[in-house]
Amino acid sequence: MAKKIDLTGKTPVVTGGSRGIGRATSLMLAEAGARVVVHYQRNYRAAFEVKEELEKMGGQGLLAKADISNRLQVEEMVKMIIERWERIDILINNAGIWTYGEMGNMPEEVWKETMAVNLDGVFYVTNAVVRQMKEKKHGSIVNVASTAAIRGEAFHSHYAASKGALVSLTKSLAVELAPYDIRVNCVAPGWVDTDMCAEVFSEPGFKEKVRQSIPLRRIPPPEDIAGPILFLVSDLAIHITGEVLNVNGGSVLCGG
Repeated sequence: MAKKIDLTGKTPVVTGGSRGIGRATSLMLAEAGARVVVHYQRNYRAAFEVKEELEKMGGQGLLAKADISNRLQVEEMVKMIIERWERIDILINNAGIWTYGEMGNMPEEVWKETMAVNLDGVFYVTNAVVRQMKEKKHGSIVNVASTAAIRGEAFHSHYAASKGALVSLTKSLAVELAPYDIRVNCVAPGWVDTDMCAEVFSEPGFKEKVRQSIPLRRIPPPEDIAGPILFLVSDLAIHITGEVLNVNGGSVLCGG
């Protein structure tokens, strides 16, 4: 008999849960029965709307505000979650930024900001959450990387470097945390129709050019990335760890 994804009683934390892939993932997790911690940094209204939506579905939501590039704020956030809901079973490291940076003219601040959010932020959150996962000897972590981590990305080398580091981090932690029954995997999306891409997609003809470059000839909505994330944290993927799942419509056909 086929298994059904059931996360009843599980508590996931979704960083950057107020929009895009994070929002779609939060709602899918709630639909599967989880009570979801929706992390956000600035946009309380967007995060609150996600919480309202998942509660209309019969789920439970908790808002958690923090600048993930700030270790103290992350520590306080995780402490608050544990005090309120006692446990964290699933961590989705989704929050990230994507900015332009031409090597030779890239300001140091642009490089440091990307590393602070995309890499340091994942470290701070994971480091804090894993402590109690180890105590309970169970957990699942999914890092959201990018196809840029696999093939690189001109004029976004800082972004590609940060996401490439997540791939290596995923593989390292998969082995390190396996004795505690903590699985660590990675989803690497290609182009996705989210707010992050809205500005570049507004350029005349560019969005269609991107669509034509994808073998499946479609730019996916965030839900198409949230589905694979849901699979990886479920018992359907109970024997999968250290995996990099490329979700790009066939754009990049090489392993992570």
